[in-house]
Amino acid sequence: MKVAIAYEAGKPPVVEDLPVPDVGPRDVLVRIAASGICHTDLNVLDGLSALPLPIALGHEGCGTVEEVGAEVRRVRPGDRVLASVAPACGVCWNCVNGMSNQCALNPSVKAAERFTLADGRRAAAVCGCGTFAEAMVVHEASVVPVQTDLADEELALLGCGVTTGLGAVLNTAGVTPGASVAVIGCGGVGQSVVQGARIAGAAVIVAVDPVRGRREAALAAGATHAVDPSAGDAVAQVRELTSGRGADFTFEAVGRPDLMVQAFEMARGHGTVTLVGMPPVGSSLTLPAVQAVFSGKRLAGSVLGGAQILRDFPRFIALAESGRLDLGSMVSSRIPLADVAHGVELVARAEGVRTVIVQEA
Repeated sequence: MKVAIAYEAGKPPVVEDLPVPDVGPRDVLVRIAASGICHTDLNVLDGLSALPLPIALGHEGCGTVEEVGAEVRRVRPGDRVLASVAPACGVCWNCVNGMSNQCALNPSVKAAERFTLADGRRAAAVCGCGTFAEAMVVHEASVVPVQTDLADEELALLGCGVTTGLGAVLNTAGVTPGASVAVIGCGGVGQSVVQGARIAGAAVIVAVDPVRGRREAALAAGATHAVDPSAGDAVAQVRELTSGRGADFTFEAVGRPDLMVQAFEMARGHGTVTLVGMPPVGSSLTLPAVQAVFSGKRLAGSVLGGAQILRDFPRFIALAESGRLDLGSMVSSRIPLADVAHGVELVARAEGVRTVIVQEA
């Protein structure tokens, strides 16, 4: 099967033919239909993640089950499935206590070295998936069976970006009707935060991004205002749009510590600051201690939007099927697997919202 491998930091991915990984007792072989290119994959390629290279890229995808191991119970051959960046076994302490995004299987699933490379080395896959490929072999806990007529390129986005953004609003922050919201970064995750805020009934939604096209896309998705940070102090601009107090809820969807500080400064007293973007490994966040204590602001990290995939994938699909969640507008480019290096370049240049690899018929 063809699969995209990141061999060396700073180098483009290489698409090559590799043996199909063995299917273990609790594994599932999935024929990939579509996969979104997430900024996390760019971090891996740039050497900014903690993941060791070489590694199979891709973690946001959907497809059809072709084979299952002897002990698999969640899916059957022929099922359409959505892959998840975080497994959910459903029985560990974290899963039972509503934290399946922190499932106990995470370390073993993500560390599994399934691929044998041409030089004999073994390689794992990003988030235990590896969706930049014709097929993937994953633990059954990493897939959820779905029944929907959504197009492949739309459904795939729910595997990471959309669920991360939408979940950050509905699960982590708990945005309330009539609230004011500021979103820093309007790529795939940020656009999903904007849509989540609209769905939650926010009255003011401020999209902050230096790229004009992404600001325009955010306005079309439900933002009430757009701020260009290169046109002046972004914090001051957001405060001006929120009665001088700051926003009730702020979100950082880029993964840069300096922008996380901005999100903190944009929030009103006793507001909620949600950190969604994936920061480079080894980076640190520094906040003024007195303000952090006496402002009463709540700072929350959000892993996969706090999503419980067995619950949230179906309900987010329902939002898309009803027209309340617009997935189609987020797909800005469709490319074949052979052009994955070009797709990565589009992400690096912040062109469009989401580039999706669609398998050729």
